[in-house]
Amino acid sequence: MPIKSKIRTVPDYPKKGIMFRDITTLIKDPVGFRLVIDSLTQRYITGDVRFNVIVGIESRGFIIGGALSYTLGRGFVPIRKKGKLPAETIKHEYELEYGTDIIEIHKDAIKKGDRILLVDDLLATGGTALAAAALIEKLGGTVSEMCFIVDLPDVGGRKKVEAKGYKVFALTEFEGD
Repeated sequence: MPIKSKIRTVPDYPKKGIMFRDITTLIKDPVGFRLVIDSLTQRYITGDVRFNVIVGIESRGFIIGGALSYTLGRGFVPIRKKGKLPAETIKHEYELEYGTDIIEIHKDAIKKGDRILLVDDLLATGGTALAAAALIEKLGGTVSEMCFIVDLPDVGGRKKVEAKGYKVFALTEFEGD
């Protein structure tokens, strides 16, 4: 069963002309969800990508990152939208396709020298992933790889992220916006 076939496309969301790739249909399917986690576990269990902490970006990155943390025996750190974390945080403001946003991480979540696997559901413009990487690096961590279920290569995020020197892996991709 291909992962791509379990992802719903919602036209004109969040605005006209956007084809939103919705992974909720993939993760509600027990076979689809297991296939995602098993595929990523197999990729990262080999040790070719070295990391000691998994960081997931709110909110769908929590689902994939949390499950991977369990299967790989690594700790999990959330990066959240502004105002959602209870202890002292650092924040990063960044551009979205349709405005700006702010994400935060606890100041004590990453130690100097930690190697990070950064996880989210989808790579579009790369803005959120680059903002998350900036937070990790401010705390002294290094991003070993960025991992996504879906890459939208026509939007240009992968090229932008790789141009900054980051390694990117995605299970599948969709053409178009």
